[in-house]
Amino acid sequence: AAMLLCSVVSVSLGTSWGTVGTVGLALMGIGAGFEIPMYWTAGAVVSGAFFGDKVSPLSDTTNLAPAVTGTDVFSHIKNMMPTTIPSMLIAFVIYLVAGFTLIDGNAASFDKINAITAALEANFTISPWLLLPAVLVIGLAVKRMPPIPSLFAGVLAGAVTALLVQGVGVHEVVTYANSGYAIDTGIATIDSLLNRGGIQSMMWTISLVLIALGFGGALEKTGCLEAIIRAIMTRVRSFRGVQTSAVLTSVSTNLVAGDPYLSIALPGRMYAPTYRGLGYSTLNLSRAIEEGGTLVSPLIPWNAGGAFVISALGLGIVEGNVVNLLYIPLAFACWLSPVIG
Repeated sequence: AAMLLCSVVSVSLGTSWGTVGTVGLALMGIGAGFEIPMYWTAGAVVSGAFFGDKVSPLSDTTNLAPAVTGTDVFSHIKNMMPTTIPSMLIAFVIYLVAGFTLIDGNAASFDKINAITAALEANFTISPWLLLPAVLVIGLAVKRMPPIPSLFAGVLAGAVTALLVQGVGVHEVVTYANSGYAIDTGIATIDSLLNRGGIQSMMWTISLVLIALGFGGALEKTGCLEAIIRAIMTRVRSFRGVQTSAVLTSVSTNLVAGDPYLSIALPGRMYAPTYRGLGYSTLNLSRAIEEGGTLVSPLIPWNAGGAFVISALGLGIVEGNVVNLLYIPLAFACWLSPVIG
């Protein structure tokens, strides 16, 4: 259910990050209520969210891949279905079996869910108005508003609802925005979900992304990546060889540069003449770089995508909860699609 819900939201909005930070975070709370390990829930969320970033015509990466290879976006999406559908079906079956296995009778009795609900009602005012920030962000995303203004509008809406509905003061709102929220409800599950947030909690992610982008930019400007790609292209002539090289080049760029956009744009520009020269459709190239770029990004902790997932879902890798890195192999749809392709 987590994968399917995130898939629908992500395809509708065209943003994996927005889906992870909203619906994904809520699903992490539900998973915790059923005592499902965080890495299992995170794997399902990532699989569904980045599925939308791959096939939604509203997604920036879905438009970038055909743009750099000179193909049509809808033809590009259609050409990805032979790898996307099988990988999603396989992932769905695995998550379905895992769900029945992981949720035991005690967790499924809803006693813990009722305790969580009671604690939330005791500490907060529950009102439909609290949906306003999420609805606003989703609405602006549908209207194709740029991400920064959309998120800023959501922050302002959240501040207003905190002031008017929860009755907190302006000073508290500013403090929460900077340092995050802190509460002790007596229930560890709730505390782990609520004791987070604030711009300071994102500084690790921001610094990591800036370092990765700087390193990737240096590699591109100095021509290091281009030289490596050209050396690879001189050794492959078959379709399977070229296709595999394009996927691996996108994955390698993701690993080295830490930027999903560069991992799509650079191989796309470099391999396009080779595909045309050998008589192969560049639709296959756009599929290869989309799968090696978009889908692999959240599986690399130091990549922009992976750093955001770890931070937004509260996996606590920096705090030493390295077991939650198991979400990487459990995000089945993300790595099955490049393998099938």
